[in-house]
This record gives sequence, structure tokens and C-alpha cells, in this order.
Amino acid sequence: QVQLVESGGGLVQPGGSLRLSCAASGSAFSFYAVNWFRQAPGQQRELVATISSGDSINYAGSVKGRFTISRDNAQKTAYLQMNSLKLEDTAIYYCNINRGSQSNWGQGTQVTVSS
Repeated sequence: QVQLVESGGGLVQPGGSLRLSCAASGSAFSFYAVNWFRQAPGQQRELVATISSGDSINYAGSVKGRFTISRDNAQKTAYLQMNSLKLEDTAIYYCNINRGSQSNWGQGTQVTVSS
């Protein structure tokens, strides 16, 4: 089983930046894609960005050009650099790794964009 711990959330003004981290325990981190999801109050969890084991990347349209996903396999850590933050980016952000039928989630980190 993979354990995931997110960090880096906080309160930021519109237009600001944050960098989220997702630290993984266990083996074979480099073999799996890492996903970042977010969930705003009263809304469904949505996929924000994905980085595959081969570093192929996809973004939701709402964050493309503002967010950058990356990974450091030696550190077993994935990152989400968030720039030009908007009010609507406010949510709890979760990282996720799926290993076969096993879906692993962190506890989430709160991102609040407010003036």
C-alpha cells in the first residue's frame, strides 16, 4: 500500500502562487501515475492534473497554463506548482496513486484564495 501526505496549502491572494507537495511512502513510486484532484465545498472532486510514469502530463482546462505538475522519483514526491491563482481555485487538494485495483489518497491540503 502507498501512503500519501500532501503539504503546502494555505491562504493566498488572487494572482498569488503556491506549491503543493505529495510525499509517498512504499516502493515503486516511479512506476505509477500521480494525479492531483481538488474538491470545493458542495462540489464533486475533480481531476486537476496527471503525470504518468513516463512523465506524460495532462491538465484540466481550468488550470492549463497556470498549474504545473512534476515529480521527483528519487524523493518519491510529486508537486503541483500553482500560479495566477483565482478565487475559484479554492478547494482541498488531494494527490492520488492507483495501483491496479487499489486507489491511494492523501488526507488533502486546503488551498484558500481570498482577498
